[in-house]
Amino acid sequence: MSTNVLRTADGWWVVRNDRAIRIDTKAVTTAELLADRTAVSEAAVSGEAGTRVAGLVALSPVTTPCRVVAQMVNYRSHARDSGFTGDIPPAFFRKASGSVSGPHESIVRPAHVKFLDYEIELGLVMGASLPVGTVVEERDLPSYVAGLVITNDVSAREVQLTKTQFYESKSYPTFTPTGPYLTLLEPEDFAHLLDLRLKLSVNGDLRQDRTLGDMIVRPAQALTLLARFQTLDPGDLLLTGTPGGTALKAPPKAVEKIGALLPPALKWKAFFKSQAKNPHYLGHGDLITATIATPDGRVDLGEQRTPVTDAT
Repeated sequence: MSTNVLRTADGWWVVRNDRAIRIDTKAVTTAELLADRTAVSEAAVSGEAGTRVAGLVALSPVTTPCRVVAQMVNYRSHARDSGFTGDIPPAFFRKASGSVSGPHESIVRPAHVKFLDYEIELGLVMGASLPVGTVVEERDLPSYVAGLVITNDVSAREVQLTKTQFYESKSYPTFTPTGPYLTLLEPEDFAHLLDLRLKLSVNGDLRQDRTLGDMIVRPAQALTLLARFQTLDPGDLLLTGTPGGTALKAPPKAVEKIGALLPPALKWKAFFKSQAKNPHYLGHGDLITATIATPDGRVDLGEQRTPVTDAT
């Protein structure tokens, strides 16, 4: 069975139901914790009563600096929402590690951003180095992936679209909420990955709800493709794409064809004028709730609750 690990300012904890057992480790980073699995195992079987989880303040279980890599358009439902048809070539982009924040910290919307969007994603936390040229088969996943986290690939859409700039639009501080738990997997848990269901709500309104079965490129293939040009190390984070249901959606084909005839500045002005009527973009005071779990609870990554606030 999987083991949920919580990180606080005081250290690392194994979570059992509503209690947390401190891990006797000197680890500071995620990579150091993953190298001290004996201490994690000892805490998991400890007979201590532990501390109430509700009394602990969770930090991101992925420590920085680290590599943060993300897959683009990797769910069929998201591809439909984005107006893609036919085969979609796999694509990756980087996010700044400084965008990683805790599971209950506020997402801060920069003053120049009007179209702030959410993207729940399953994060893979590397447990071993992935050298360039590595080929990862499904059976190899336990050798490279230590655990899973909930992530939210928050996006400034006007920056992403008008500047075709993924790195900037997704890398502002607090734009990658992560956690609450680092869910460490046993080899047999990997057989249940496709059962994981991703759910994201805004103010109680369910916006995204899909299982990994909707994925286009699954984790083993994604790591193989990434390893063609990118090394990953323990503690690095791979975001594996988001399902449909984000605020941003492609315009109808007829409108898209008309827009293609306009100069870029006029096209984007018209597009965002229409987007301004979309109530699903995030604003000050919104509360995002995100969960990822299998139906039977065998793998449960906890619940992420992040309010949205405006920069001051």
